[in-house]
Amino acid sequence: MKGIVLAGGSGTRLHPITQAVSKQLLPVYDKPMIYYPISVLMFAGIRDILIISTPADLPNFQRLLGDGSKFGLNFSYAEQPSPNGLAEAFVIGADFVGDDDVALVLGDNIFYGQGFSSRLRTEVSTLDGCVLFGYPVKDPERYGVGEVDGDGKLVSIEEKPAHPKSNKAITGLYFYDNEVVEIARSLKPSPRGELEITDVNLSYLRAGRAKLVDLGRGFAWLDTGTHDSLLEAGQFVQVLEHRTGVRIACLEEVALRMGFITADECFTLGAALAKSGYGDYLMAVAKSAGAA
Repeated sequence: MKGIVLAGGSGTRLHPITQAVSKQLLPVYDKPMIYYPISVLMFAGIRDILIISTPADLPNFQRLLGDGSKFGLNFSYAEQPSPNGLAEAFVIGADFVGDDDVALVLGDNIFYGQGFSSRLRTEVSTLDGCVLFGYPVKDPERYGVGEVDGDGKLVSIEEKPAHPKSNKAITGLYFYDNEVVEIARSLKPSPRGELEITDVNLSYLRAGRAKLVDLGRGFAWLDTGTHDSLLEAGQFVQVLEHRTGVRIACLEEVALRMGFITADECFTLGAALAKSGYGDYLMAVAKSAGAA
């Protein structure tokens, strides 16, 4: 499976901050926002990742992440000149996806919960069509909403419904088989001029090949699109890291745990950041994993 991080848009809800820098490069406590969605793809076992952003912002992502080799990954980059909808990611990334299945994650979404990695890898290995991830919210009318029947089967998807049939918001993480590329290419723009991800999901639903995984209680899903939600996400990460002593979405540590890099390579990455607590943490993690 290939992975796509969609990190475009102009971040207008975060102006004036995002008039100078991409939203997905803003800090969420101790690391850039884009580290969080990249870590989700890594936990799913994905190593080939396409970063899609605006022509103006793309060089900054390349400067931050490079070719991905230091994380044991392969990063590619592509431009989305205008915010023409989430589904355009599959049109832009068609050559990158090739004949593989693909995961799409939005660059401003943060996921955290026990057992998440194993759940992701299970869904990758058993993928048949489309897998969406639902999360219970108190204001489902603000989201795309998935409705399941008594057997847990997905039966309807509605975008920002006035009268939601469930409280399950569809999060910004999507798994698709290779058919998604042709589905996205065949879409017509919606009244707001975008290729809608909901239309992609409805295509799979009509074919009986869409599944909704309930992330449920004990899990955290945050999006960071407003000043308040950005601050709350940073505070959430800070509290968890201080309480547990474990850093969330630390790409170097995830790469080590997933077997993408060695303990010695992890230590070298930490040493390069030795003047920060982040670097000290990496070196300690690497030593505990057997770094020389």
